[in-house]
Amino acid sequence: MKEVAIIGGTGYGAIELIRLLQAHEYMHLKKIISHSQHGQQITSSYPHLHGVIVEPMEKLDIESLIDEVDIVFLATPAGVAKEIVPLLQETSLQCIDLSGDLRLNNRKEYETWYGKEAAPQKTIDAAVYGLSEIYKEEVQQAKIITNPGCFPTSALLGLIPAVKHRIISLDSIVIDGKTGVSGAGGKASAMTHFSETNENVKPYKIGKHQHIPEIEQYLSEIANESITTTFTTHLIPMTRGLICTIYGKLTKPMSTKEIIDLYQSYYEGHPFIRIREEGIFPTTKEVAGSNYCDIGICVDERTNQLIIASAIDNLVKGASGQAIQNANLMNGWEEGHGLGFVPVYP
Repeated sequence: MKEVAIIGGTGYGAIELIRLLQAHEYMHLKKIISHSQHGQQITSSYPHLHGVIVEPMEKLDIESLIDEVDIVFLATPAGVAKEIVPLLQETSLQCIDLSGDLRLNNRKEYETWYGKEAAPQKTIDAAVYGLSEIYKEEVQQAKIITNPGCFPTSALLGLIPAVKHRIISLDSIVIDGKTGVSGAGGKASAMTHFSETNENVKPYKIGKHQHIPEIEQYLSEIANESITTTFTTHLIPMTRGLICTIYGKLTKPMSTKEIIDLYQSYYEGHPFIRIREEGIFPTTKEVAGSNYCDIGICVDERTNQLIIASAIDNLVKGASGQAIQNANLMNGWEEGHGLGFVPVYP
């Protein structure tokens, strides 16, 4: 049994980690650490955890982490993990960072897109990108994981087979992303106010979203050449769920069935990727509460476009579920252990 700490214990990512860890036989949640609410019961913010979590949240103490736990999940805002992970880097602890602090290889890129000083290069270099289906072997050997963002998880899983096999023009990629309000976190803002989001669809961070360089970095790595994309996000009036509709020009004539077969072959043996049959496309509700990524594919022969729809639960496969999937791989456990939830439907 591995002892676990969650740092940043009051955000939605942490709350989802708590839910998922309750079903895990090999990890025990020992500490919930909160900078703003240490000493308080988590039930003061989340009454649904009454009877589930009884110990108060704690203040961050690096020495007690080193002495008392084996795995640390950092569910912190951007700019926090980059200060903590370097302090744990030379210890035996496994660190899984759910923020964006270690995802970008280039420190200047991080500082440009996030507006904060980057982590030490030594820490960035030690972190493995935890897109489990693509970097499984690297994750298995890692001690520090940088968990992918929610939009990059959906977009990359939808795109990588097509990019790897060069069936689309690499300069033609357009990603249209839509996410529920929980993707913005629990902090109140005018953007996520009920009267702003209800019966409304709002494009945001056009050309400036911090997930743009992450998507481009890992697509470029797969292609072994520089790739830029057009990526636009939208906030839609639902609590959880995320879907990317992706477009790319075909490089050669291919049928929908041929590409579906290619995707099924590429993701064979990966239990959380579900490729839909021809003519059937995923919806966010069909993956809610689960660690699945559902992918639908269509070739539009009239426009010579490949169209890919990739749906995930932004809090599970897009955050906490993928973090646990990575922890499973790091420790030699079955990849899907503790994650076998059927989607919540309707």
